[in-house]
Amino acid sequence: MIQRARSTTIAEVARHAGVSPATVSRVMNGRFSGTPDIAERVHASAKELAYSPNHLARSFALGQTNAIAFLVPDLANPSFQAVLAGLSKAAASEGYRVLVADSAETPDDEPLLAAEIRGRCDALVLCAPRMTEEELVRATETLGPVVLMNRFSSDVLAPILSVDSRSGVESLARHLYSLGHRRMVYVGGPEGVANENRLRGLADFTSSVSDVKISRVAAGAGSAQGLDAVESVIATNATAALAFNDLVAIGLVHGLVERGVRVPHDISVTGFDDIPFARFMSPSLTTASVPHEVLGSLAWTRMRALIKGETPEHNVVFQPRVEVRRSTAPPHA
Repeated sequence: MIQRARSTTIAEVARHAGVSPATVSRVMNGRFSGTPDIAERVHASAKELAYSPNHLARSFALGQTNAIAFLVPDLANPSFQAVLAGLSKAAASEGYRVLVADSAETPDDEPLLAAEIRGRCDALVLCAPRMTEEELVRATETLGPVVLMNRFSSDVLAPILSVDSRSGVESLARHLYSLGHRRMVYVGGPEGVANENRLRGLADFTSSVSDVKISRVAAGAGSAQGLDAVESVIATNATAALAFNDLVAIGLVHGLVERGVRVPHDISVTGFDDIPFARFMSPSLTTASVPHEVLGSLAWTRMRALIKGETPEHNVVFQPRVEVRRSTAPPHA
């Protein structure tokens, strides 16, 4: 039977160095204010006995974990993966780790998950586009330090990094209009602020033109929901479809092609987010580009300021950029 080597305890280091366990703890935590020779003796004893500090216990003793939490509605979405990549790289450069919680597109679980993962970390980056306004305000007030992402609220005092999806989807609709499309369909996402903002953008667009009809088809946030919406989209007789995001657009295009509907010859399709696969699918997807990895990096700079007790930089609202690719074209006569 293999026996594991027993770890050296703090009491053993204390006896070897001729000091109290409390002194050893203060030396190891960097909080010792005594004479340097005592600290040197403790370090020498720790090295000789191969003492390895319990970092978890140390974290609780210091009141910090050197970890931050990141709550997202769906980590399978490449957009949130890109945000996480930017956040993790920036945090790691300063010795912090990122722990992730995924609410699996279940808004009711977001407040509980946020509180639970915040209890294990020093701070929280909250990406909760489906959370109600009341719950959002409560979370940012009680779980601080918090940085809010992908959502704007005038009632939230925490730093905010958001994307103007309202203007983004309006720009996509204007692109389709410029190509000659007058019958469009919006393939909607889950209930929540993100979907509402896109609907407001389409309302802004239709209020400025008089010869456009935009139908609505319910879908969701994933490719499977885009695939399921195909028959409803075809039934609208639209010549262009605006999908809630790139994942929905990818499912929609796949289903249309399977049914012999040519994209963009028979119907143009747009997405939203500009995930990496959007430019490599066939046809490549016209979409609204959002710099997700940059958002993650900026979230860390604001989080770092909060952790240090400093004033974070200004809130930022990104304006999406329309990336025109092969999935959109003038309607076929």
